[in-house]
Amino acid sequence: MTTERYNAREAEPRWQAEWEKRKLFETAATSEKPPYYVLEMFPYPSGRIHMGHVRNYAMGDVVARYKRAKGFDVLHPMGWDAFGLPAENAAMERKVHPKAWTYENIATMRSQLKSIGLSLDWSREIATCDPDYYAQQQALFLDLLEAGLAYRRKSKVNWDPVDNTVLANEQVVDGRGWRSGALVEQRELTQWFLKITDFAEDLLGALDDLPRWPEKVRTMQKNWIGRSEGLLVRWALANPADATEIQVYTTRPDTLFGASFLAVAADHPIAAARAQSNPALQAFIEECRRAGTSAAALETAEKMGYDTGLKVRHPFDPAIEVPVYVANFVLMDYGTGAIFGCPAHDQRDYDFASKYGLPIVPVVAPQGADAQALVATHAYDGDGVMINSRFLDGMTTDAAFEEVARRLESATLGNAAVAERKVNWRLRDWGISRQRYWGCPIPVIHCESCGPQPAPRDSLPVLLPDDVSFDQPGNPLDRHPTWRDVACPACGGPARRETDTMDTFVDSSWYFARFTAPRAKTPTEKTVAGRWLPVDQYIGGVEHAILHLLYSRFFTRAMKTTGHVGVDEPFAGLFTQGMVVHETYKDAAGEWIAPAEIAITEADGVRRAAKIGSGEPIEIGAIEKMSKSKKNVVDPNDILETYGADTARWFMLSDSPPERDVIWTEAGVEGASRFVQRVWRLANEAPMAPVEPEAFGDAATALRRISHGALARVGEDIERLRFNRCVAAANELANALGQSLANAPSPESDLAFAQREAAEHLVRIVSPFMPHLAEEAWAALGHETLIAESAWPKADPALLATDTVTLPVQVNGKKRDEIVVSREADSASIEKIVRELAAVTSAIGDKPIRKIIVVPQRIVNVVA
Repeated sequence: MTTERYNAREAEPRWQAEWEKRKLFETAATSEKPPYYVLEMFPYPSGRIHMGHVRNYAMGDVVARYKRAKGFDVLHPMGWDAFGLPAENAAMERKVHPKAWTYENIATMRSQLKSIGLSLDWSREIATCDPDYYAQQQALFLDLLEAGLAYRRKSKVNWDPVDNTVLANEQVVDGRGWRSGALVEQRELTQWFLKITDFAEDLLGALDDLPRWPEKVRTMQKNWIGRSEGLLVRWALANPADATEIQVYTTRPDTLFGASFLAVAADHPIAAARAQSNPALQAFIEECRRAGTSAAALETAEKMGYDTGLKVRHPFDPAIEVPVYVANFVLMDYGTGAIFGCPAHDQRDYDFASKYGLPIVPVVAPQGADAQALVATHAYDGDGVMINSRFLDGMTTDAAFEEVARRLESATLGNAAVAERKVNWRLRDWGISRQRYWGCPIPVIHCESCGPQPAPRDSLPVLLPDDVSFDQPGNPLDRHPTWRDVACPACGGPARRETDTMDTFVDSSWYFARFTAPRAKTPTEKTVAGRWLPVDQYIGGVEHAILHLLYSRFFTRAMKTTGHVGVDEPFAGLFTQGMVVHETYKDAAGEWIAPAEIAITEADGVRRAAKIGSGEPIEIGAIEKMSKSKKNVVDPNDILETYGADTARWFMLSDSPPERDVIWTEAGVEGASRFVQRVWRLANEAPMAPVEPEAFGDAATALRRISHGALARVGEDIERLRFNRCVAAANELANALGQSLANAPSPESDLAFAQREAAEHLVRIVSPFMPHLAEEAWAALGHETLIAESAWPKADPALLATDTVTLPVQVNGKKRDEIVVSREADSASIEKIVRELAAVTSAIGDKPIRKIIVVPQRIVNVVA
């Protein structure tokens, strides 16, 4: 029996080498075991892993190790989301090639992830920048092209004239490029799109069939897809010029009598026509084009408009004329690019009307409310009945919707109905063209005679050329004639390759399927994919709740359409973990200070920080997400070298429910380290296992109830990803075992058996969380097999049932005490015990007990 401390720095690499030598975590090509696929969102190889990676991959590893122990054939792979702009930025800043920068980072991060002790099948490792991977992605693109799910059209884009590239809306900050600072232009470019809108109805409806997804994620996706039912209403121009009408799509036709203006997008044909003879309007349109078009940008931007001088007639009363504005908050690609403003019931319209002195007429209000008071300072968006709406007055908003639709559908303007019902979608087709080098080349060749031609399949992959230069802005593929200029595959004449590369979201929208057969000469092996898909448990950050997950859902359906998979949904279960956060620190000059540079002391309940060395006082700031900019980052390597991987893993999963943020504290890590040593000590102090006795005394039975109960609870909680509850159960068992060993250093055979069993259960419980410690402790307990190869033991059902139950006792709704009674105790005997409780008599004082309500095996309520 050893008294030495557990040495993580010595043990962890030794066990990692043993697992690798035995290839324990490689998934066999065939197996009789039931399959289970657990996957964490794969990382971008930015250089080094961070604590968020540790938490994310530790969660998946706990599930993978537990499921293997439960007899499943587990697929737990790892790869790299390796294309993207950061590599090109590094090429320009560091004078290195994106490929070299990316693969060096992969090597570094692979080594770091291996040091955490993750049970990954590294034989299936993929990187999206590997030609073997993107060759199959190009094949998928050609399949989508043949199926009509990929197409090319002109589209408005944000263009950075300095970097010569398209920017996403999120990369436009105050009208300028996020990196160059140049004023952004809106250009019309021919772009490649994937027809995600073909699946809009299915993508929306199927969300209700994903019960193991977080409700908030499903809601976010529903809102993004954005199905709405409304009316397409035609407004006749009172002073026709270049058009006779404006079509407006609205989901609130019931509020038509509250309309005080129409607004069209800067790209609307009417705006363009009016601007031809109006330089001021043209300047306003240009200003609109320099702003971002994301929902966030439109929401926060000041609402601006330009009066075109045009007016439209109200659909129900031609005598009512409404002015037409060009507005910066209307987008051409939603609805018809025109809206009618009802300021009383939409805050955006309210702000606009207030700015330009337009009427604000309430048309919905609660019965009997002061309508004008409701909209005195802001829009009213609550329920009510119709007012100020003529024939609609007194109706509910739903009834008014139907009445407006009925009347306008039967009315005519010219030779057509004034309005028609229409379902609209917020979802737009996915534009995948990126003017980047470091991405998957789009396998298309452009010929002036033949038009766009798919690259011959036997020419795939269309490889990225290595001999490129980043000494000037823009896409180097445009400047590479020996790569760019090729013969047309149809006519043999001169042609040019497509120099746009694919959005990196494409790379991550099907990698989970590629993992099932990563060396296949086709995108998937359909039979193999059918065994593993959908992924049983997918784990990643909530920041990917919309785009990545939605694109993956679309891609799975597209791959089913083209014959590569047989499922619609990629992920049966989804878990979104919280972030790792840390205190922030600043010096007197306002500069951020790293945690490693300070020392924390506490006196009289007050925490103080000082700079190590100088003793300079440091301000302790807010707890925020770890970020390099605020220097509140803890390097995983420092933690691994000081405490070991198991300590980091245990702390990451113990502090809070996994869906919440975890606050990194030195005290918490030190506590986890102490628990590592405690488990090691208990495993070594447990007596050698005697033969199981025929009967157990009270002390042994009590300990066995705790150890079997902990074993059962941990299994259930791992299944539900409630890792912090597993940690609590392990602590409870460790306390009980430690107390038993201290109270009975020379136990009878029955208690010795129970102690030995409890020690094994404790090591078994912590093994998915702290696998290196578990292997070492398992060996110390005398086992010759690895715990990673051992089955999860079954808890004895007889020991899980208890003869007693703890009942909380409330007095007038407030808990005052609790009692332990027989599970079979009747109400009368429980009432008698409760009446005699000192906490009850003290709480009621002189008041008589009116009644006692006993909810069997749940709670007791005393009403005084």
